[in-house]
Amino acid sequence: MEILEAFDATESAHSAALLAGVDPKTVRRYVAARDAGRPVTGPGRRPRMIDGYMPKIEEWVERGNGKVRADVIHSRLVALGFTGTERTTRRAVARAKAAWRAGHRRTYRPWITEPGLWLQFDWGEGPRVPGPDGTLRRTLLFCAWLAWSRFRVVIPVWDQSLPSLVACLDATLRRLGGVPTYVLTDNPKTVSVDHVAGVPVRHPQIVQVGRHYGMGVHTCVPYDPESKGGTEATVKIAKADLVPTEANLREAYASFAELETACEEFCAKVNGRKHRESARVPAEALVEERARLHVLPAAPHTMALGQTRSVNTDQTVRFGSVRYSTPPGLVGAEVWVRVAGTELVIVADLDALPVVPDWARERRGLVEVARHRLSTPGNPRIDLGHYPGHPQRPDGAPRTPRPRARSAAERDFLALGDGAHSWLVEASAAGTVRIRAKMAAAVELAALVGTEAVDAALGVAATAGRFGEGDLPAIVEHQASGATSADLVIADETHSAQPGTAAWAHFGNSKETIR
Repeated sequence: MEILEAFDATESAHSAALLAGVDPKTVRRYVAARDAGRPVTGPGRRPRMIDGYMPKIEEWVERGNGKVRADVIHSRLVALGFTGTERTTRRAVARAKAAWRAGHRRTYRPWITEPGLWLQFDWGEGPRVPGPDGTLRRTLLFCAWLAWSRFRVVIPVWDQSLPSLVACLDATLRRLGGVPTYVLTDNPKTVSVDHVAGVPVRHPQIVQVGRHYGMGVHTCVPYDPESKGGTEATVKIAKADLVPTEANLREAYASFAELETACEEFCAKVNGRKHRESARVPAEALVEERARLHVLPAAPHTMALGQTRSVNTDQTVRFGSVRYSTPPGLVGAEVWVRVAGTELVIVADLDALPVVPDWARERRGLVEVARHRLSTPGNPRIDLGHYPGHPQRPDGAPRTPRPRARSAAERDFLALGDGAHSWLVEASAAGTVRIRAKMAAAVELAALVGTEAVDAALGVAATAGRFGEGDLPAIVEHQASGATSADLVIADETHSAQPGTAAWAHFGNSKETIR
């Protein structure tokens, strides 16, 4: 500043240099920098051989929308007479690209939310779980997000068809307790059947679904994070927690029911903690937002779910002259069946059931309750897991009888404990005689030596197959001496108290007799 003030006062470089105590060349350099609008202090930039080509470089960067390669530009500069190295060109192109991006930077406006206005959903790839036939199959995660309260809903499904979408939307709305004004999603074929001049054409059935629930169906602009970024974040978080990976150390799912349970636990976790952006708990914010949601129709939209069937008393529905089983608790209810590829899908409205089954306590609305491989007449598809109280186990083996006391003597014996139950079952299967008398003797023995000792002895007797008259007191006495049942011997054909005949193996052998 002293140099510039001296020059302004004298208007002579030599005079200003004498006043400021510097060289006249320094005064001229400072004055020239000020007149050119450049910074006066700091190192100066020397002219470079590529400066004359910078307008052309900027033109090519503009034509290439900031994506043109530096080696291509260098080859064109060489053709124009440029004699510098490719390194110089790359540095110049990098500066030109940075300037182009600064002038063409895309700005993002935060998503403006309002209570009861927007519900967004998207699909995510789920884990592979055993299907109805036991083979591993891909699953999909339906992820919905209520924009204002940040309440998330994740539902696993087998496919991304229109009936599955309708069922997921109905279940989501019933879990929310109302209907928002708009629903926003991507552009799948179940929502947009075509695009004309960039305008998405809605699927006619999804439009009817929206009218049934009183909400408008909209699709987002492609590559538009402002509109659907919240739902995509929900999909990312759900996949990170629910899909087994090395990062979350989650084991593979043994069944589709385990995946459903995991999704419910995930929703309870994310909706019960404070959201980072809103600083509110989504479950608590949903209570406030429900006042702005529309009334949910009592009956779900079922046009796309297929044909209606009634569940018979044997928990089956008939389709194509073939019986297909359903879970317990649906007898007499009306369900919907449809063919999806080579499978029959059965959907039920859980809210319409007079008594909700135990397996559906936490679920509402339209739910896929069963899925079977298509069959031919005379070959019913029965899932043995749908009959938990049947005398036959799902693997085909008979179930173990469950003793139930019908008299005072039976009640006293079964009150001894689990060992008494096991003894009664095993003794009955072995055809033991005088069972009632032995049960009474066990009760009398328990009054003398204690219930725990007799119950433990009964368990050992059931395991070893000892159902004789004096077996129970002998086992009690044996255990009272401090012995354990580690070396338990089960009475069967391989164990006997009869002495062996190994000593008679060589009887009559002349050589052995001579010896």
